[in-house]
Amino acid sequence: MNKIKFIYILIILSLITLNTKLFSDESVYIVYKVNNQIITNKDVEKEQQYLISLNNRLKELDEARMLEVSKESALREKIKKIELEKYFNFETLELNVDIYLENFYKTLNINNKNEFEQYLKKNNISLNYIKNKIQIEVLWNQLIYDQYISQINIDKNELKKKLQETYNNLDQKVYSLSEILFENEISTDFDKRLKDITQSINEVGFNNTANLYSVSDSAKFGGKIGWVEEKKLSKKIIEELQTLEAGQYTNPIQTGGLFLILKIEEIKYEKAKINEEEELNKMVQFETSKQLDQFSKIFYKKIKINNTIDEL
Repeated sequence: MNKIKFIYILIILSLITLNTKLFSDESVYIVYKVNNQIITNKDVEKEQQYLISLNNRLKELDEARMLEVSKESALREKIKKIELEKYFNFETLELNVDIYLENFYKTLNINNKNEFEQYLKKNNISLNYIKNKIQIEVLWNQLIYDQYISQINIDKNELKKKLQETYNNLDQKVYSLSEILFENEISTDFDKRLKDITQSINEVGFNNTANLYSVSDSAKFGGKIGWVEEKKLSKKIIEELQTLEAGQYTNPIQTGGLFLILKIEEIKYEKAKINEEEELNKMVQFETSKQLDQFSKIFYKKIKINNTIDEL
């Protein structure tokens, strides 16, 4: 190789190195490496836009805290997708998520798909981006169902007894609830963990704190669960809620290996029209979903440990 060619190659390599550095420093850089897959700063920025579109009050958080919420959310989804790829071929998968889309935008109090698309456009998010996220959640829930449905334990007689106790009530109490479901790591002092969460509620509000600390899927909506009839709640939760008014929240309630804090957003009373068989089925479904959600948290925690995660 002559000298001119050698110098030319060096120049090209230098330019490539320089451009790569500029590109990394000013445009795109890796935030996480999960096994052989990456999460970039652009992924995290997009996740932040997505989370704010679901809970606009997140804008009240300072930049550093919002960044941590977005990073953790992006990491959680990446870990889930890596696991799902062991069971599903995303390239050939034909899953119609439109049937789930309506429930998604109605959670945001949006009336129809056109309004939802306009809302997303204002937040610089595409409908396909949302559909991809829904697809991951649908497949994840399907995986959890397939793996754990045989382990669900429901006492129908106990539920029926509970239903009959409220059968003759003319009015039923209904709560609009938000939740913070958190775990306490072995290395973390529980009182300190609770103090941090309580302080956060006082500083940035319950819903923003749900985004920061809750491990429940409802965290992306600021912890909002929606309206729940009192009779569908456990005795322990009812006892906690009965002492509270709208705007107040419970002490931590242990549920499995996790801790639950519930906030009452609103309370209303409805005339009870009870079809015993129908209501029993609803209670069974609710309890099944609750137990599957617990299994989902356990399974995610297990696969997270088994992944190689490097924060760069």
